[in-house]
Amino acid sequence: MRGENTRILIIGGVAAGPKTAARARRLLPDAEITIIEKGQLISYGGCGMPFFVGGLIPNLEELMTTPSGVVRTVNFFDKAKAVKIRTGILAEAIDRESKEVRVRRLEDDSQETIPYDYLVLATGSDPVTLAIQGADLQRVFRLNHPEDAIKIKAALKTKQIKKAVVIGGGLIGLEAADGLANNRVKVTVVDIADQLLPSILDPDMAAILRKKLEGRGLNVMTGTRVTALLGGDEGNISRVVTDKGELEADLAIIAVGVRPRVDLAMAAGLRLGAGGAIAVNEFLQTSDPSIYAGGDCVENTHLVSGQKVYAPQASYANKHGRVIADNLAGRKTTFPGILGTTGLQAFEHNIGRTGLGEKEAKALGFEVITTMTAATDCAHYYPTKAGVITRLVVEKNSGRLLGAQLLGPGDAIKRVDVLATVIKFGGTVEDVANLDTVYAPPFATAIDLSATAANTARNKLAGLVAGITSAQLKEKLAAGEDLLLVDVRLPEEFNTRRIPSDKTIHIPMGQLRGRLKDLPKDKLLVIICELGTRGYEAYRALEGAGFTNIKYLEGGVEVWPGELEE
Repeated sequence: MRGENTRILIIGGVAAGPKTAARARRLLPDAEITIIEKGQLISYGGCGMPFFVGGLIPNLEELMTTPSGVVRTVNFFDKAKAVKIRTGILAEAIDRESKEVRVRRLEDDSQETIPYDYLVLATGSDPVTLAIQGADLQRVFRLNHPEDAIKIKAALKTKQIKKAVVIGGGLIGLEAADGLANNRVKVTVVDIADQLLPSILDPDMAAILRKKLEGRGLNVMTGTRVTALLGGDEGNISRVVTDKGELEADLAIIAVGVRPRVDLAMAAGLRLGAGGAIAVNEFLQTSDPSIYAGGDCVENTHLVSGQKVYAPQASYANKHGRVIADNLAGRKTTFPGILGTTGLQAFEHNIGRTGLGEKEAKALGFEVITTMTAATDCAHYYPTKAGVITRLVVEKNSGRLLGAQLLGPGDAIKRVDVLATVIKFGGTVEDVANLDTVYAPPFATAIDLSATAANTARNKLAGLVAGITSAQLKEKLAAGEDLLLVDVRLPEEFNTRRIPSDKTIHIPMGQLRGRLKDLPKDKLLVIICELGTRGYEAYRALEGAGFTNIKYLEGGVEVWPGELEE
């Protein structure tokens, strides 16, 4: 344990900073702990701001309360935590030799120096800005601080906002779009990338998500560059100019990502990583052993790739704070790394990922197979059942699970957590299939959807089935390839919605074995069903009957990214 009256100075009062202070106080009752924060608000749940905009959280103060309902104010930290917090204080320079930080009081521009024995940098991140005309117009917002959320909410209360444009189709962009739509605003999401959530989903999953969100009324424009924002007579935004035309807009939110706030660290000569964030070791020490750093300003180690990555998340910031506090107290605790596990909810869809995507895995030299599986999150007869689509990335030779992506209105996030645990411990799809998870009709199917996805991968690895993704099938149909879609669903399913193609034959599964003569052996047969389960069964039946050029549509009609014929 450190000696009495150890001076701990923390720069940053949102997530990693307050967590460090609270844990350090429990471990070091006699330490002098001070947090300086340039803003006036401290220890708030910034991830809840889109839900405040959308009306799910009526009072922004709820984002600043403890689970017991106490607001985390300066006085709360002083009285309950014995931590001194000074707001409105900007840290301007670190003197590492003297162990002092020069600060400026924003209220009166006065300066002083604050000494430390140990310094913690929890400086967070800054929103990426767009260097375009009109970015400073009225009703053009970011969503990085509670003040942003308050201003957006105030604009919505005027009842003048009918159309909005969100620039950026990442996590914050989709959550912001959802919040605006909840206020009966017509929303368009524009992104320069060719898909939504490019850092979270593989392209085929993003295509499925796009179709589902468009079905909820969201207008999506990917592969589109915003070139200017134009204003009306009162200085409010009126149009968004893109390289594909103009969009009317009464409000715009720029959500094109964040970058680590590292000016202070860089000026002090602390080492930065290749991605521009502060480099730290496993103890979260910087290149100066008396200075620690955590939260959105640091890089992390990816547990599968072993590479350094920038992954700003509140969960990591809070974990960092605990590790830093332990080490301040001499406990030698390490932070091993991350899997990039991420989740969000948008337009009633739950979306999550963990581990590596397919492109990332291949770039690292992994030979992989991927699977797409559609299933329900609980028993098919239970009234609350909802769908979840699961994509797994699996190392071909070993069966090791490398990554997973899930989406749907069902309980996808519970399964992301399960799969993240398996990846963390180097598990295989066989391990996933044999996990002893809960079964009860309200919570899961008898074989949980995560195990079903794993079994799909096991079947592929064993050579029992060959799949084709919806994206691959769409390309083949567009190219006019000689193939036949064999739809094995019931007539009521086939007549309700089907893949539009004149190369389709409808043979319900119960009739398949009796109608083998209706199927040619000289062309590719692609078997279609609703979720993929009957497609696999039909595949095995046809292979047993001597057919060799066959594939089944992974995930079935449920994952088809294009329009369906009715």
